[in-house]
Amino acid sequence: MKTRTLGRSGLEVSAIGFGCMGLNFGYASSVTKAEGIALIRQAADRGVTFFDTAEVYGPFTNEEMVGEALAPVRDSVVIATKFGFNFVEGRQSGLDSRPENIRAVADASLKRLGVEAIDLFYQHRVDPEVPIEDVAGTVRDLIAEGKVKHFGMSEPGVDTLRRAHAVQPVAALQNEYSLWTRGPETNGILQACEELGIGFVPYSPLGKGFLTGAMSAETKLGEGDFRAILPRFTPEAMAKNQALVDLLKRIAAEKQATPAQIALAWLLARKPWIVPIPGTTKLHRLEENLGAAAVELTAADLTEIETAAAAIQVEGERYPAHLLATVGR
Repeated sequence: MKTRTLGRSGLEVSAIGFGCMGLNFGYASSVTKAEGIALIRQAADRGVTFFDTAEVYGPFTNEEMVGEALAPVRDSVVIATKFGFNFVEGRQSGLDSRPENIRAVADASLKRLGVEAIDLFYQHRVDPEVPIEDVAGTVRDLIAEGKVKHFGMSEPGVDTLRRAHAVQPVAALQNEYSLWTRGPETNGILQACEELGIGFVPYSPLGKGFLTGAMSAETKLGEGDFRAILPRFTPEAMAKNQALVDLLKRIAAEKQATPAQIALAWLLARKPWIVPIPGTTKLHRLEENLGAAAVELTAADLTEIETAAAAIQVEGERYPAHLLATVGR
């Protein structure tokens, strides 16, 4: 597996990481803890060194799974987790990035992960009630204390990112980014990352499964699948967005690859400091995703994709209004 460095942080990771959320959170299909541990270890065996989790996944159980799975290879992997939510009786309820909560989450995550330091500690969503300087300052202090190694943010606005970075350098930014979610190209985020030397970690790089070509307007989402509340996953939207999948299939046929591999290779070709973190519950999908690192897209390929994609109007917002309100702050 090829490696990449996240911006100017010096944090070196595999070119493709593993998003662990879907193993037991967010989707109708999940795996047992034993199955999740096995798959995470199979990813590590195949050269993945970058694993992403969060306290809210489960909540809490995803971190425990990741920690147990990676204990045997702890010194050779990078584990990212996140803070920033409030919990009431074990259920996520609003945001909380108060310094005292950040510290409490760090201590709890260290225990659940079974590590001495958190490699990359993201603010999961910007809390408008807490000055970002206080958030960054708290993480700076945790770094000085040896509990955290690097600071990250997820879905901030550009001004907030710059203010945080001035207090404690941000090593990585995790935002949604894919061929059907291209906001980071137009809202200044990618430009800011390049200017400030911040690595970029696209989550949902396969469009929450849609860009793999395994879904269609006829797909029935199971009970508990969070995609059921997303505007892009209505049958009408999926029918219209099929044009994007057809584009990926056409390029994939030319490259003897799969649509998922083309979607990931496209991201890898954008910038050398971009590291996507696709997730899966299946070994064959894991191997397929990792194979994207070997797919070479030429300048002509990228131009063809860009031209064709520009003619496709993506149908539906990526989130409903109440979730869109939590991004870009």
